[in-house]
Amino acid sequence: MEKVKVGIAGLGRLGKVHANNIAYKIPNAELTAACSIMPAELEYAQNELGVKDVYTDFDEMLAKADIDAVAIVTTSGLHCSQIAKALDAGKHVFSEKPLGVNVEECKQAEVAVERHPELSFFLGFMRRFDPSYAYAMEKIKAGLIGEPYMVKATGIDPEALVQGAIRFAPTSGGIFIDMAIHDIDLMRWFLGEDPVEVYASGATFKHPEFKAAGDDETGVAMYKCKSGKIGFVHVGRTAPYGYHVETEIVGTEGTLRISPVPEKNLCMIYDKNGAVKECVSGFPERFAQAYLLEMQEFIDCVQTGRKPEVKVYDGTKSTQIAFATTQSYKEGKPVVIDY
Repeated sequence: MEKVKVGIAGLGRLGKVHANNIAYKIPNAELTAACSIMPAELEYAQNELGVKDVYTDFDEMLAKADIDAVAIVTTSGLHCSQIAKALDAGKHVFSEKPLGVNVEECKQAEVAVERHPELSFFLGFMRRFDPSYAYAMEKIKAGLIGEPYMVKATGIDPEALVQGAIRFAPTSGGIFIDMAIHDIDLMRWFLGEDPVEVYASGATFKHPEFKAAGDDETGVAMYKCKSGKIGFVHVGRTAPYGYHVETEIVGTEGTLRISPVPEKNLCMIYDKNGAVKECVSGFPERFAQAYLLEMQEFIDCVQTGRKPEVKVYDGTKSTQIAFATTQSYKEGKPVVIDY
């Protein structure tokens, strides 16, 4: 079977992860084109990835490049328009989250995907492909913990990266839209149900710059489903020890807990600080395997015609939930989630 020829749009930190996976780690894929408005990123594609066909214009890449599929890893506000353009050009599409920066854009993306049922569309909710999360879902499906009725999710970026978060705060859409999408998706996935109401709050104690931008450094939300199932999401930007991602699924017959310690590996260090476990430094390290597995799944879907498990509608619902969470946070009261 011929390799799937992929063009990538966007070669920032996450774009480089995807580009290297396509170029070097997925046997049935080939990175044949790259697009970026940053000259240094195009030089990276040429010098480090061996991509000869580079563009500064997305439309030009669609029209001229020898590609079967497009990986969209651009700024969030461009995702939906680029998804529609790529699908209309006959290309299979992988898009990083979020699907869109507002619900209207997400609905437009839904229409574009529905317009092309012959093409694969894959949304990058990569945590579903992380081996630990996938294993937890297998156990849930097998009935190990009975009926799951509560999900508690934590995602805290490292303090070492806080200055970047401060610079991004005025345009991020707020802490829940910026940081909680993956946790919201996991909550929906594990509970098998969408929440109907949310109450959210936030706090800042260390970096007043977040408050000045109308945001917070920590956010907490509680979700309620129609059946009574509950979700808790805690997101933040100031973990002093590294990148902290933790998820707990509570069921009627047991509990699953993923990454209670965000350890780098299984090595224990014994030194003047005592017995120490180093922590992962950020999401590219923690979810390196998940990023590879999700891109491999996308390529396999393109080749076989199999439809991806993650649908465009998952992106829309997660966006709707994130916006309702932000509304509750701003208004200081519970909000009914309208789908």
